[in-house]
Amino acid sequence: MKIQSIPWSSIQPEVMSPLVSRRYVSGEHLTLARFELKRGSVIPEHRHVNEQICNIISGALIFRMGGREITVRAGEFLVIPPNVPHAAEAPEDCVAMDVFSPPRADWAANDDAYLRGK
Repeated sequence: MKIQSIPWSSIQPEVMSPLVSRRYVSGEHLTLARFELKRGSVIPEHRHVNEQICNIISGALIFRMGGREITVRAGEFLVIPPNVPHAAEAPEDCVAMDVFSPPRADWAANDDAYLRGK
C-alpha cells in the first residue's frame, strides 16, 4: 500500500439519512470514518465483526449496549469489542470519528442498510 495524504474535504459525504452523513477511508488493516449526526438521529442496533473505537469530536452520543446507556461527550472515546450489539442516539449535533479493525468490508459492499434507515 502506498503512502497517501488525503484531506477529508476530498471525500464526498454519503448521506445515510436526512440526519446522518458519513465519510470514510480504508487502509489495509482498518477503516477510519467521520460521521456527522444531527440532533435526534438514531443509529439502530447492529453488530459487526470489527472492533470499534469511537471518538467524539463535538457534541455527544448516547450508546445503548448490554442493557446500559453510555453517554460519550466531546474529547471522550468508547471502545466496542467485536460482535457486541449496540445502538446510538445523538442528543445534540455531533461529529464522531470511528476507527474499525479489520476494515469495513460490509460498507465497501454497500451492505449497510441499517445506517440508511432501510
